[in-house]
Amino acid sequence: MLLGDLLSRFDDPAFAAEAVFQIGDVGLLADMRGRAAVEGESLGEFAQNAVRRFAAEASDEDWVTLLGALARAGDPG
Repeated sequence: MLLGDLLSRFDDPAFAAEAVFQIGDVGLLADMRGRAAVEGESLGEFAQNAVRRFAAEASDEDWVTLLGALARAGDPG
C-alpha cells in the first residue's frame, strides 16, 4: 500500500489506530493520541497533518534519513 493510499484511509479512526498500532510501538500510539487531543484532532487527522508538516518543513537530512529507513524496512508502507 502506498503512503498516500494509507493516509487517505486515516479518515476512519479505527483504521488510523490500527495502522499506527501495526508499527508495534504502543507508546507512539499513546503519544499520538495525546497530541491529537491537544490539537483538537482525531488520530487520523493528526497523522495526516504530521505528514503534511514533514513534507513542507523537513530538511534534506531528514528526507535522507527517512528514505534510508524506508529502504531497510521489510514493509515500507
